[in-house]
Amino acid sequence: MSKSLADLRVQIDAVDRQLLTLLNQRAALANEVGEIKRAEGSPVFRPDREAQVISGLQAANPGPLKDTSVASIWREVMSACRALEAPQRVAYLGPAGTFSEEAALQYFGSSIEHVRCGSFDEVFRATAAGTAEFGVVAVENSTEGVVARTLDLFLNTPLHVIGETSLLVRHNLMRLSPSLEGIEVVLAHPQALAQCQGWLNTHLPGAERRAVSSNAEGARLAATNPAWAGIAGERAAAQFGLHIAAHAIQDDAYNRTRFAVICLPQTLPLPEATGKDCVSLIVSVPNRPGAVHDLLVPLKQHGVSMTRFESRPARSGQWEYYFYIDIAGHPSQPNMAAALKDLQGLCAFFKILGAYPVAE
Repeated sequence: MSKSLADLRVQIDAVDRQLLTLLNQRAALANEVGEIKRAEGSPVFRPDREAQVISGLQAANPGPLKDTSVASIWREVMSACRALEAPQRVAYLGPAGTFSEEAALQYFGSSIEHVRCGSFDEVFRATAAGTAEFGVVAVENSTEGVVARTLDLFLNTPLHVIGETSLLVRHNLMRLSPSLEGIEVVLAHPQALAQCQGWLNTHLPGAERRAVSSNAEGARLAATNPAWAGIAGERAAAQFGLHIAAHAIQDDAYNRTRFAVICLPQTLPLPEATGKDCVSLIVSVPNRPGAVHDLLVPLKQHGVSMTRFESRPARSGQWEYYFYIDIAGHPSQPNMAAALKDLQGLCAFFKILGAYPVAE
C-alpha cells in the first residue's frame, strides 16, 4: 500500500527534527574545537580541512543526493559552525548582488561578515589592512581570459592565495521595464560588456555601452533611469527591483569566472596538501634567448604539470615581462619542492603567490 502525501510529510518532519538535533550536536562539537583553537592560537578557517571533509562525504554518498548538492549543504553547515567561533570578514567587489559576492558565498557559505568594496584595488587594500580577513577577486574568465588588474595587484601585495572557486556566470539584461524598447545606455563592468558584445551588437546596436565599477553598480544605476539597462546576475535584479528584459545574454553559454581567495600569511598560513592542489607563481627571467624555454625544463625534469601560463608587461620600458604560472601539486611534495628550487635559480624575480586546494 502506497503512502499518502500526509504520511510522507509526517516522516519528513520527523527526519527534519532529527537533522536539527544532529546539526546542533555538530555545532556544539565545533564550539569545543574553537576553544582548543583559541588556546593554541590556530586559525578558525582551514580550507584544506574543509575540502577533505567534503571530499570524504562525497565519496561516502549513497545517493540520491548529487555530490554537488552534498558539497553545497556541508559548506553551509561548516559556515554556520565557523560563525559560532568567529564569523569571517570577507571583502569582495560590491555592492550587493555582484558575481564576486556570489563567489564569496559559494566559497565561505552565507555566515560571513560582508565587506563590500568599490574596486579590486580596494579589496586588496582592505584585506592587507585587516579590515577584512579574506578577499575574493576575479582572476580569469573562460571567454575574456585573465583579469589584468588582479594580476597586476598580485605583484606587490603581501597577500597570498589560499583558495579558489569557479562560478558559472549568466549575464542578464535588467531595467525598470521588462521590454527591450527605448534602451539608450547599457551599464556593466568592462568584462561583462566584453562577454556580451555579440548579443549587444545584434539586439541593441545603437545603445551606448558604459563601463562601471561592477555589474551590481550598473544594475543600481539602471534603477535610476528608465532609459538605462544593466548587465548582472539575478541577485542584482532582486536587490534593485528590476525586471529581467533578457536572460543569459553572454556569448558563451558555458561562461565561467575563476576567483582567488586571498589573505595575509599571518591570518592563514599555507594550507596543507589535500591531494588536489595548485601552486601559483609570479616569475621573471633575464632578457636573453631561450630564457622562457628554460623555465619549463625544471617542471619537466621533476614531473610537474603546468596548468596556466600568462604574461604581463613589467612596465619598465625595456620590453620585460612577468609570467604568472599555475602548476599542479603542493610544495610539501618532494618533486614539487625540487622543481620550485631549480626554477627559482633561473629567475630574476620569483614569488610564490600561494598553494591551495583546486576548485572542483
